[in-house]
Amino acid sequence: MSIQEQLNSTREAARSLVKITAEESAKIIREIADALIANSDKIVAENAKDLARMDPKNPNYDRLMLNKERIEGIASDTRNVAGLPAPCGEVIEERTLENGLLLKKVRVPLGVVGVIYEARPNVTIDVASLCLRSGNAVVLKGGSDAADSNVVMVEIMHEVLRKNGLNENLIQLLPAGREAATELMNAVGYIDVLIPRGSRGLIDSVRQQAKVPVIETGAGVVHTYFDKDGDLKIATDVVVNAKTRRVSVCNALDCLIIHKDRLSDLPALAKQLDEKNVGIYADERAFATLKGKYNNELLHQASAEDFGREFLSLNMAIKTVDSLDEALDHIYKYGLKHSEAIVTENDEAALRFVNEVDAACCYVNTSTAFTDGAQFGLGAEIGISTQKLHARGPMALKELTSYKWTIFGKGQTRK
Repeated sequence: MSIQEQLNSTREAARSLVKITAEESAKIIREIADALIANSDKIVAENAKDLARMDPKNPNYDRLMLNKERIEGIASDTRNVAGLPAPCGEVIEERTLENGLLLKKVRVPLGVVGVIYEARPNVTIDVASLCLRSGNAVVLKGGSDAADSNVVMVEIMHEVLRKNGLNENLIQLLPAGREAATELMNAVGYIDVLIPRGSRGLIDSVRQQAKVPVIETGAGVVHTYFDKDGDLKIATDVVVNAKTRRVSVCNALDCLIIHKDRLSDLPALAKQLDEKNVGIYADERAFATLKGKYNNELLHQASAEDFGREFLSLNMAIKTVDSLDEALDHIYKYGLKHSEAIVTENDEAALRFVNEVDAACCYVNTSTAFTDGAQFGLGAEIGISTQKLHARGPMALKELTSYKWTIFGKGQTRK
């Protein structure tokens, strides 16, 4: 089947989703979760083929890796999606006009959702389950790094769809090559919205080339500001968690901004980072403070390029500022409107931060690692939107819908 034929078959299959009840979609999604667990050995074996082609030092290696524990986590998130209310059919607004017309604003699916992503096979399941629950068909375009992992997981989902008498083309996996990405970006009339998930380069490329509507997600240069009135223990816990919990994700910390009055606390804060082998690229004042108190092989003087850099590794930058205003200016200059945090006991500073920082998620005294659909109680996520039109932040079921107006009358005509 050609790529064009694949796109057309998914477009046609999408029409059948309107007939599936919320109970039926929940049942199918739970069966997908069960099938993942039942086939975990097979998934791990196929994933091993992908891992064998990648250098373990590649920041994407961790994202690519699947084991039984991670598959159980994916299955758990999938079951969470099944347990959430299906959004379509919800009446968002209802009113009767003076002429007697009854207006209803009703939530409906987007239609066919296209997703281009890189070495993250968990996205295959997250996206498919969210799309099914929200009444959307989906066209997946994974990267070649995860080709074998994606194929086996889509085969498992297709088997569940067929078992339930549904068209397997509701979940479509395109070939891993560049040609398929180009076709998807130009699939006017077949794709209702395209969502890129991956590196900043991928997102920029899709935004610049696509002829179909695009929702930007994923790339983030994430900051945490340690204010002059911040608590040292909270700052330490937040920074270490945000940086080291999982380094290859978009909500991982890239730059610690520290007020000059807290430089004396920097060695204590950085002690756990040192123990976890975090490379630090520090500005002049932070470097002087840490010199001799941090592993010399891990401590570097920062260059201009280290600020505004998404590290995706056990490395981070440190910027010293003289005021909250300077911290806000730094985030404005280098942030990508993803996730930003402040550590402070000053309520006025916290309020200024959340009001003035232009980001999808703003945190006070907690880790940016929480920017995640499952953590927000959304079941799973299709991505973290960093734009402002349609959706912002973790995107899940409701963000995969639009609405339409339905109008009921009794023969009214307009004068």
